[in-house]
Amino acid sequence: MRFATRVLLLQLLTVVAVVSTSTIVFIFLSMEQLRDEAETSALMIARTIGADPQVRELVAEESAEPENPSSSVLAEGELQLYATAAADSTDALFVVITDDNGMRLAHPDDHQLGQQVSTSFADALAGREVVAWEKGTLGESARAKVPVFAPGTKNPVGEISVGFERAGVFDDLPRKLLFIGAAALLALLIGIIAMFVLRKRWEQLTLGVQPEELVVMVQNQAAVLDGVGDGVIALDTAGVIRLSNGSAKQIFGLQDAEGHELSDLGLPGDVIDDLLAGKARDGIVVNGRVLFLEARAVDRGGQSLGAVIIIRDRTDVMALSERLDTVRTMTSALRVQRHEFANRMHVAAGLIESGRDAEATQFLRAMYARGPVEYPLLGMDLLSEPFLQAFLGAKSLEASERGVTVQIREETLVLGKVVEVEDIATVLGNLVDNAITAALGNEDLRLVEVTLMDEASELVIVVADSGHGIPEGADPFAPKAQAADGEQIPADQIHGRGIGLTLSQEIAQRRGGEIWVIERGGEPSGRGAVFGAKLPGVMEQTDSVNYVEVREEEN
Repeated sequence: MRFATRVLLLQLLTVVAVVSTSTIVFIFLSMEQLRDEAETSALMIARTIGADPQVRELVAEESAEPENPSSSVLAEGELQLYATAAADSTDALFVVITDDNGMRLAHPDDHQLGQQVSTSFADALAGREVVAWEKGTLGESARAKVPVFAPGTKNPVGEISVGFERAGVFDDLPRKLLFIGAAALLALLIGIIAMFVLRKRWEQLTLGVQPEELVVMVQNQAAVLDGVGDGVIALDTAGVIRLSNGSAKQIFGLQDAEGHELSDLGLPGDVIDDLLAGKARDGIVVNGRVLFLEARAVDRGGQSLGAVIIIRDRTDVMALSERLDTVRTMTSALRVQRHEFANRMHVAAGLIESGRDAEATQFLRAMYARGPVEYPLLGMDLLSEPFLQAFLGAKSLEASERGVTVQIREETLVLGKVVEVEDIATVLGNLVDNAITAALGNEDLRLVEVTLMDEASELVIVVADSGHGIPEGADPFAPKAQAADGEQIPADQIHGRGIGLTLSQEIAQRRGGEIWVIERGGEPSGRGAVFGAKLPGVMEQTDSVNYVEVREEEN
């Protein structure tokens, strides 16, 4: 049996029990009300008769007589006529008048006149009023007994007893029972209709899922949400977050994401629009993390339930990609070096084999002075650090193929040795790549200038380009979408065109350094942009070099 059916039956039994109990209570209250009404009416009639001066006088006279009159005399007496008229006018079962000895002076049955009453009259002769249900010669009735006081005194001289028969009291009971029964049936019908309506509404709210299934779904939900490394956010149809797992909260830095909108997560407006439209977005930077966002619509039974957004943190992947690009650059440089060195060795070997020793010696000395490879890097002799020389030489080769010249400025002075290759390559490579792209925008002069200086373990990098600069209001560190192959990159999106600069900034900040804009360039200066970077802890001092003396000599 389905849970909803069991609940429906339980509700039905509850409604029946409530209605039945209420019906019984109403019947009981109705009976009590009828009893109270009969007792009250009897008491009021008895009081009225007992307060009549004529009745008081006649009862006092009869009580004073030493002998009781006969029933025939009493039957023709004024008290009997008075009591009969009172009973007829009030529909009472009886109106009985007695003297101080309980002898009937008035009674509906003439044969009972002159005889003592069958019920107690002591309370009335004691001056107390009594209301009760008693059984007498006329059957069970609701009766009231009041004392009759002698004229002008408070001395009881008799009793007035007024009663209503039981059948007459409950004459209205069938009509009330019929009304109560109809009300009970109506209430039961309303309850049944309400139960079916609630059942249908319940199934609509739960999409037909039974509570047992809901328990399993909750368990599975907890297992899935907390068991995946990706962030998961569930939206309702209004775009409000209703559910999020721990990964999503950690990525966006929120303790409680439920109830927030997507704009509260720091996402750009165009990204939110795309997600609500079911489109995926890649390369979105939030809180220094590079994210991939994918939105999927959710529906059940043709009813839209909102959407689910999958968040993948690609920061580590992108950082690794940047490092791989650095390795590729260095590999390309080494391949060029190997090829060039092999060619020169062939030349030297040919000269020696042909007996031209002097020329071979001169050739080798020249090669030693120039280096194994002739990079198109201007001012390369100013940079003696092997890694930096090879890295910038490889970049100059790539730039040369694109028509851009890379130059080492005269202010360059690097005396230490590189110990953090990956971080330097990532930061320096991104700055140089952005500068090369910016320089392509200048048809007259395509030049990138690099200045490197170290102080103990700190390396300072300055990269300038001959491009059009950074427009006012543009944030070069705000990541933008990468341009597709073959597409023209807008001038205001050259710097910070992807996520490389963002990752570089994160690397620098992690080391306690920074990347900043020294000069935005552009109009009216006519110069390109200049970027600066400071990377602590990436260099190692050379013991053979006195840094203080070198700096003093430079000054």
